[in-house]
Amino acid sequence: MTAPWWRDAVIYQIYIRSFGDGNGDGLGDIAGIRSRLTYLRDLGVDAIWVTPWYPSPMADGGYDVSDYRDIDYRFGTLAEAEELIAEVHAQDMRIIVDLVPNHTSDQHPWFQQALAAGPDSPERARYLFRHGASSGGPPNNWRSVFGGPAWTRVADGQWYLHLFDAHQPDLDWEHPDVRAEFESILRFWLDRGVDGFRIDVAHGLVKHPDLPDIETDHEDMMEPPDRTDHPHWDRQEVHEIYRGWRKIADSYGPDRVFVAEAWVAKPERLACYVRPDELHTAFNFDFLRCSWHADALRAVVDCTTEALDAVGAPPTWVLSNHDITRHVTRYGRASTRGGGSQHEPHGPVDVGLGRRRARAALLLMLALPGSAYLYQGEELGLEEVEDLPPEVLQDPTWERSGHTARGRDGCRVPLPWSGFRPPFGFGPVDTRPWLPQPQRWVSLTAELQKREPDSMLDLYHRALRLRRDHPALGEGSWSWLPSAPGVLLLRRSPGLVCIVNVSNAPTTLPRHERLLLSSEPLQDSVLPADSAAWLEVPGVG
Repeated sequence: MTAPWWRDAVIYQIYIRSFGDGNGDGLGDIAGIRSRLTYLRDLGVDAIWVTPWYPSPMADGGYDVSDYRDIDYRFGTLAEAEELIAEVHAQDMRIIVDLVPNHTSDQHPWFQQALAAGPDSPERARYLFRHGASSGGPPNNWRSVFGGPAWTRVADGQWYLHLFDAHQPDLDWEHPDVRAEFESILRFWLDRGVDGFRIDVAHGLVKHPDLPDIETDHEDMMEPPDRTDHPHWDRQEVHEIYRGWRKIADSYGPDRVFVAEAWVAKPERLACYVRPDELHTAFNFDFLRCSWHADALRAVVDCTTEALDAVGAPPTWVLSNHDITRHVTRYGRASTRGGGSQHEPHGPVDVGLGRRRARAALLLMLALPGSAYLYQGEELGLEEVEDLPPEVLQDPTWERSGHTARGRDGCRVPLPWSGFRPPFGFGPVDTRPWLPQPQRWVSLTAELQKREPDSMLDLYHRALRLRRDHPALGEGSWSWLPSAPGVLLLRRSPGLVCIVNVSNAPTTLPRHERLLLSSEPLQDSVLPADSAAWLEVPGVG
């Protein structure tokens, strides 16, 4: 029996506003995606994940949804979305869409009805409206992920909860209307042929019924809490919801898939989300957050695979996404660990070193068992844009922090496709992208890198082609081999070894029959510092 495609797929994340602009309004759209499907197919990915394309006031880049069954006019139409789904399938790829179940937009009809209906009404019961504390303040001390209190007061005196922006009121998942609505939304998109869903804030849907204060003076809202009874993160009650969703997905066949964005403290907690009757996969943020250190990387791989093997789920590796500082920048800093949002500058960046390490990290990630997610632009070696002018910043973190935290815009700058000046082929020649592209990206365009042997894009092409063709890669058995300090040696059967030199000194390659791929040029079987290679070795074990 053939294993489901998602167990070892490579999936490419499209942040729709920044991928391709088909109509020249400065914002990426469905037409822009459709124009680049050949690029994605040739890159060698198995599927794409598209960030929210639903109607939205765009208070948080589309993660504030006002209608879950349509397409925002800035991105296209529902008919265009259906055509995209068909075209993705025609290119022998699959498509995953984003689902945002923790909160809606404050412009969603339900929330507008709740505001109009008044305190303690049935309409308000779908959200978390509460009366304030006796002191006159909010109901508790919870903080927003984007800064400031997690409560906003409405004109009649009640408060509503929003763990994110004030324009994103949290739903009450104890309400039967909420559960029925999202089950209907799942079926709506599955009926239109999508292959799965990425679940936003999968760990946050259920809140403690008493909404107690959080007993801490400070909590980084993007850091997973290391406690088993947090009042709003990673509560046990979420798993009942996902068991119901899994039954719906399975009714459409074994090829439909969920991937959870679940920020949790330990791999064992992550494994709870991907038990056989729950979700299929979950992002491995421990790997994304891991420092560039051999022992730390090995420990993350060991803990992850052990925990997920116990429930029969494949690991899902990821290095960057639309919420996290791009890994070229993280790896170019003295402190390479990616924690929380990590979008504020933390010392100087050696971008060249960061790209070198990113190339090596790619070969490690693609050599590991399970599936992998790529974030648009990482195949071009794009770094975080940390010098965006303050007046162009749009992330709600910028405003809610009182202009002290710049937010996530630096990893969301539109892609450079071609040409010698902005918009670099992102849109028509005179397009002004919604975020400005740095002129230095002129040397990183996809068009230029296609013609350059050993470019970052060339490395991605070769690595993805080998991963698809080589019988040892993807899901399957693996083991560590003895190695020098600072070096990782990973055996994949049959007949492949991945060596990653995380140290600052060259190392000699182990015995091998043939070099399959290396992240940097080799001389006399010596692997430079901060580089990796795939080797063909004898035997099948």
